[in-house]
Amino acid sequence: MLRRIKVLTSLFEEIQESNNPMLPPSSVLCLSELFSVIRRVKSTMEGCKNGSSLWGLIQTERLSNQFHVFVKEIARALDILPLSLLTVTVDIKEQIELLHRQAKRVELYVDPKEIQTRDVLLTLMASEKNMFDVETVKHVFNSVGLKTVLDYEEEMSKLEDEVHKQAGTGGLIVVSNINKLISLVSYAKSMVFNEESEENDVRQVSGSVGKSTSASFNVPDEFRCPISLDLMKDPVIVASGHTYDRSSIAQWINTGHYTCPKSGQRLIHMALIPNYALKSLVHQWCQENNIPLMECSSNAESEKKTCEKAVDHISATKVAIDSVKRTAEFVVGKLAMGSVDIQRQAAYELRLLAKTGMDNRRIIAEAGAIPFLVTMLSSNDPRTQENAVTALLNLSIFDNNKVLIMAAGAIKNIVDVLESGKTMEARENAAAAIFSLSMIDDFKVAIGAHSQAIPALVGLLREGTTTGKRDAAMALCNLALYNANKLKTVAAGAVPLLIELLMDDKAGITDDALGVLALLLSCPQGLEAIKKSRPLVPLLIDLLRFGSAKGKENSITLLLGLCKDGGEEVARRLLINPRSIPSLQSLATDGSPKARRKANALLRLLNRYCSQSHNPIG
Repeated sequence: MLRRIKVLTSLFEEIQESNNPMLPPSSVLCLSELFSVIRRVKSTMEGCKNGSSLWGLIQTERLSNQFHVFVKEIARALDILPLSLLTVTVDIKEQIELLHRQAKRVELYVDPKEIQTRDVLLTLMASEKNMFDVETVKHVFNSVGLKTVLDYEEEMSKLEDEVHKQAGTGGLIVVSNINKLISLVSYAKSMVFNEESEENDVRQVSGSVGKSTSASFNVPDEFRCPISLDLMKDPVIVASGHTYDRSSIAQWINTGHYTCPKSGQRLIHMALIPNYALKSLVHQWCQENNIPLMECSSNAESEKKTCEKAVDHISATKVAIDSVKRTAEFVVGKLAMGSVDIQRQAAYELRLLAKTGMDNRRIIAEAGAIPFLVTMLSSNDPRTQENAVTALLNLSIFDNNKVLIMAAGAIKNIVDVLESGKTMEARENAAAAIFSLSMIDDFKVAIGAHSQAIPALVGLLREGTTTGKRDAAMALCNLALYNANKLKTVAAGAVPLLIELLMDDKAGITDDALGVLALLLSCPQGLEAIKKSRPLVPLLIDLLRFGSAKGKENSITLLLGLCKDGGEEVARRLLINPRSIPSLQSLATDGSPKARRKANALLRLLNRYCSQSHNPIG
């Protein structure tokens, strides 16, 4: 991924240096999408770097798939890049074309060595503490960079943070697995290290600091800037072909010098071309010699702040808005009159254009795109259908467009895509579109009235990816606010499926599933369906202890509802579970106001049952 982004960076720099104020609209859309993808790549990489190494190892397949999706998104963005219209060198064009071809045909790759190491780690987690081999533990931990006592302690801290992150999504199995990892690291630390080894670690750290300090005086000549004679942090090439550190040569030029400091040759241009090869060698040398690149860190931090302050330049100014209007009208014309291939590309361009900025979404709707996109939902071409439904999803974020989409009769076509779309992404984005449209109360009724809408959402809840399951659950949660839709949701078989998902560590929708169940509890049919589940009560008790704040609220809501109106059987099962009363008392003391109120109500109810059996709660 880093190599691909370096190639794209070369393209960005050439476009920037060309100073062309009028880029083709499709190139602006492509560059905006690439910016979005790179920003998400950066976030994912930072999450890998700053998170738990062992948990990252267990998530190897998921992370590999995530990067594979990023590559495919880059390929699709490059589909609409008009390279022939850009002022870039032949070399850059060839690199981008090669990147495009490779990205289009790249297949998912998961490192078999990482899978093997992960399987060993899972075996260790399942073993009794006194049954595993210490050398095996050291080998696995070393493979992810855990070598010193400080590494082990930092890893436990990161795992504890991960527990809080996963409480509302991962479910009890995920939280339990992370707790097993914490226990394993803690026990391994006590087995691998003793006081003497800890002292050695301190001496090694001190030695490495001394080494890095002394190494700073032995910088290879080829890594020194000819002007400052210091290590080059950002080497650049000037017109004469010589390399200097950017800050030094920039200061030289800014003070009125137009010659090469080393050769005396007059510079025919003032461009500073990054020397990526030398920069990579410098970084590698610094890492090998434990020398921190403070200036590079400062530059990275500066770039981070710049990215965070970046705005949507497509809709930031009046001139840009006029440009978006012309682009939207042009693209909608391609939707109306173009061939199948042109329509597919046009739908993708609208999908990207509608991705950011409320002005963009308003302008696209005013250009008349919505009826054409609704028609394209019935396309037999998978990409065209996917682009159309995603474009409608993006447009629906603007509230006025919700009305226009419903008025265009879109709900039937959206439900058809949800039920039997050509790709899973199309089905999932159809569910997200239904969630967005159902934010308006009147549309909850209209959507629920479609005979297949709720069954199709339940189907996606069963078959979708984690994202799809979450979109389906959120849409059901919105629709279930209307009483008639609660009956349809229960009739579609949602209750046993939602309870099953609570026990699925890969589903990742614990809070969303609990939210739907809490809503279905208020209708008699939903209550009866929930009562039939034997595993639910102990599951809810555990969620009172390990769930997120929202999860605890919904769990206590479900338990209280199950105990009311003749729920003696549920109350009895709560009373015989040794974890229930301590969990309720803890929630009544430390929970949110809503959770405290309901926990106290349930404790009073259970106390009443105990009083009837002459054994009140102490």
